[in-house]
Formats: sequence, structure tokens, C-alpha cells
Amino acid sequence: MKRIRLLGVAIDPITMEEAVRRALEIMDGRSGAVVVTPNSEYLMRAQKLPDLRDIANAAFLSLPDGVGVLAAARLLGQRIPMRVSGIDFAESLLAAMARSGKSVYLLGAKPAVAARAAEIATERFPGLIIAGTHDGYFSCTDEPQLLREINASSPDLLIVCLGSPRQELWMRSHAPELDVGMMAGLGGTLNVLSGSVRRAPLCWQRLGLEWLYRLLTQPWRFRRVLGASCILLTALQIKIGGYFKPWAKEN
Repeated sequence: MKRIRLLGVAIDPITMEEAVRRALEIMDGRSGAVVVTPNSEYLMRAQKLPDLRDIANAAFLSLPDGVGVLAAARLLGQRIPMRVSGIDFAESLLAAMARSGKSVYLLGAKPAVAARAAEIATERFPGLIIAGTHDGYFSCTDEPQLLREINASSPDLLIVCLGSPRQELWMRSHAPELDVGMMAGLGGTLNVLSGSVRRAPLCWQRLGLEWLYRLLTQPWRFRRVLGASCILLTALQIKIGGYFKPWAKEN
């Protein structure tokens, strides 16, 4: 399936089923392939941080995470069949991995959150192997030991939840050193898996209002939501021909 470019950032117009299938296949090749999940905030940040654009464009999978991404694409005449959020992708992928006894290493979030997410994951997905866990509070001096621990466990999947853009930059920086089947930057996934953060009810998700639920339950996210909403204004600017970046109109 041909990629599209949205504000210069590559997006795979893909279904969840296809994303999981392709992820399982690439894991077996032990290539350390990178998966990113751009949402509206990611796309807007990429306008000022070209590294984020480059990472998504070079990624094995760049999954559309957020209704804002789908809406902006639709405004620009691009078709994305569905939203593939980080947490939904993680849950679907871990379930599929459990059926074949694959392993995952969980990296990120606050102390004890990754360990709790691992406990819950083993209960929810019998057969899944937890290769290891580590919180996201580590320094540059800690990284050599962390990399050794990850490589010693040699996981099929490394889930990296350090927040964007840190997680994307970290994956790109350390990809040559890591012995993993695949790695995926999945933001707040460990918080949700561990139960530390409650996800919006399913009806809110189906209506595309998960962002509103987060805003109501986490009002301190207001600036982030406001900033991310700029994607539609930017898409409209592109549509009427007033956008100044030449790569913004690429298909």
C-alpha cells in the first residue's frame, strides 16, 4: 500500500490487521525495524523539528494515531482507512505475539509503571514472554548498561514509551546498537496498560472524542490539544495554496 505524505510526514494508510501482520513478519527478520505513530501533535512538531519528519519517513511503519490526522488527510484529498492508535496497536500486536510465544521488552514511563504493565500483560496475553522492563528515568551514563540489558534479553519487540520526540530520537540514535526484532515508539501506552491512566470509554473512542475525554480528565493537556488542533488550519492553508513549504503537497 502506497504511503501518503501529510505535512511532509509519511503516513501508512493501513488497517490494524495489516499493521500487525507486517509487524510480525518484520520481527522474524531481526532487523530492528522502527515503528512510529504520528498524531496531530507529532505532525505539527515536525514542522519545526525536521528530525521527526525524517524518522517517520524512514520508519518501517508510520501509523496514523489520532482523528486529527484522518481529518487533515481527508481535507487534503488523501484516504486513510482507519485510525491505528499506539495503544490499540500495542494490544493487538501483543495478543498476536502471545499466540506464538514471542517476547517483549517494556521501556519507559515512571518507576514501577513498566513492571506493572508487564504483570498485567502476562495476565491478559497468556504465552507472551516479558524479556524485561525499565522505566524512562535514565541518564546518558545509564544507557550503556540499559542497552546491554536489552541486548542480553534479545526481545522480538522493544516498546519505547519515552514521550515524543524523545522516544523517536532515542530509537534512531540506538538502532545500530540494539539486538531486537522490532522497536515501536508508543507514547503513553505503558500508562494505559498498567492501569495508571484510564482510557476513554469505548463509545467516546468510536465517536472520535478520546481527545476530549483526555482534556476533561487531564485539563493540564489544554495547551497540547490547542496546539495539535492547528493541524486542520495548516491543512486548510495547504489546500488553498498558501503553505510555504514545498514538500507539504507531496503525495
